[in-house]
Amino acid sequence: MNIKKTKLQALLLAAMLALPLAANADVAAMADGAPGAGPLCGHPPGPGVDDGHPMRGPEAMRGGPAMPGMMPFGGPGMAGEPPFLRGLDLSEAQQDKVFAILHAQEPYLRDQGKAAAKAHAALRELAHGAQYDDAKAASLAQAGAQAMANIMLQHVRMEQKLLALLTPEQRKQLDERGRPQDQPRQPLRAPRQ
Repeated sequence: MNIKKTKLQALLLAAMLALPLAANADVAAMADGAPGAGPLCGHPPGPGVDDGHPMRGPEAMRGGPAMPGMMPFGGPGMAGEPPFLRGLDLSEAQQDKVFAILHAQEPYLRDQGKAAAKAHAALRELAHGAQYDDAKAASLAQAGAQAMANIMLQHVRMEQKLLALLTPEQRKQLDERGRPQDQPRQPLRAPRQ
């Protein structure tokens, strides 16, 4: 009974860790330019592909970092800064430093996104294959989860570096207006009476 329970727990853990990676597999396929990948099957993937679509042309590349295949911060005509910095009057020197911080982390984020997608693809292949190895599945799930944790940690580090660039007045302005993630979400529909 204990062996079955342990295997079931390991399988459930692997499945739970793999769920967030499922979304990334499609995103990674789009970033690699796989035809027919993603929700826009048949369309050129990702930012930087100039097919006339306003969210994929060179204008979209002005933004900051994003997960592979996802839109960067900003978009056409936007400054390419993280949303929490929008509306703050940044000096040119601050804008240059923001760009440098965002640009410096891009290769690392891309590598971690690719590692997460690769681990998920291997886990999916293992799950559908004839030879299942629980230890290998656990290892792949752990590798994917570690890559996602690295991405989250890098985002936190980046936000702290960006906040350190702000003047006390800009920090106060940011604190006064609050951030969207700090505010409670509104229900999608009115409660029933």
